[in-house]
Amino acid sequence: MSSEANVQLLKEAYRRWNDTKGGSVDYWFDSVIGPQISFGSVPRGAQPLAFATDYDDRAKLRGYFHGLLADWAMQHYTVDEYIAQGDVVIARGSTAWTCKKTGKAAETPKMDFWRFKDGKAVEFYEYFDTNCMVEATR
Repeated sequence: MSSEANVQLLKEAYRRWNDTKGGSVDYWFDSVIGPQISFGSVPRGAQPLAFATDYDDRAKLRGYFHGLLADWAMQHYTVDEYIAQGDVVIARGSTAWTCKKTGKAAETPKMDFWRFKDGKAVEFYEYFDTNCMVEATR
């Protein structure tokens, strides 16, 4: 697939993610995530963001979404810019979530790195302000 096709795939996935406030997990698995994926997150599993860690198994990756949505309520997920070159797409924007345990909100810049093969994501790494997320849990 072309870089533009990968961008269009992500645009639709992020639109659904924002519009459903996290209710489109199945769409990500059906349409975006490949049969094998290397998935990583800046917190690397540190408490209290244990769900945000490394996954190399598609079935276990559902744990990321379960943990995120169990503990946090999405306010928005906004992607302002896509940068694509070859099989790589960078999505840059911002996101805000409310910690369900404390009621505190966290808003952070967000950058997602994606690598595609044959129209499916095979690599992902997310970057965000972990400090503001941790502070919202206190």
